[in-house]
Amino acid sequence: MSLLRLTINRISYSQTQNGAYSLILDEVKGNRKLPIVIGGFEAQAIATELEKEIRPPRPLTHDLFKSFASHFDITIKKVIIHKLVEGVFYSSIICERDKIEEIIDSRTSDAVALALRFDAPIYTYESLLEKAGIVLDPKIAAELNPSENSNKTPQDKNTPTKNFENLSKSELEKSIAEAIKKENYEIAAKLRDEISKRNSK
Repeated sequence: MSLLRLTINRISYSQTQNGAYSLILDEVKGNRKLPIVIGGFEAQAIATELEKEIRPPRPLTHDLFKSFASHFDITIKKVIIHKLVEGVFYSSIICERDKIEEIIDSRTSDAVALALRFDAPIYTYESLLEKAGIVLDPKIAAELNPSENSNKTPQDKNTPTKNFENLSKSELEKSIAEAIKKENYEIAAKLRDEISKRNSK
């Protein structure tokens, strides 16, 4: 299976889970986005590396790993986000030492934090991006009425996720487009998961 490269768009505070953040990854040669919910510590580890001017007084866990690996001539060649099971992403870190590659299982947030420190590329598979990626469809966006009351759509942060189940597929697709338009990728991902669940039945 061919790999698709991803790049980090940004980290935003989660609107549905207290203390959680959304890591938004962009498809390099495409317009799909991959939103991943991560914890506060992992968000800090990624953010501090993205902002080069910010340096903690003592090394964070991922910085310690980088120093440890570098001391023993271990490099990270790439990170692959390879699986999504019940809303949880699974990743692999491809390492190399003495020209021998090893594959290490990792949480996606940790893998991304380490990829930044080793300047390693982040990849995923087309099948996973097709399943979990979100994109604004221009045709759907054109059907949206910007003046429409947004409180009636499920992308509102106060709307319970369970209400998604009461929407038709076309309503879900329009709501996804509206959520993406407002850059609320976490809600768009939940709507996308609802559509995928219905399609699998």
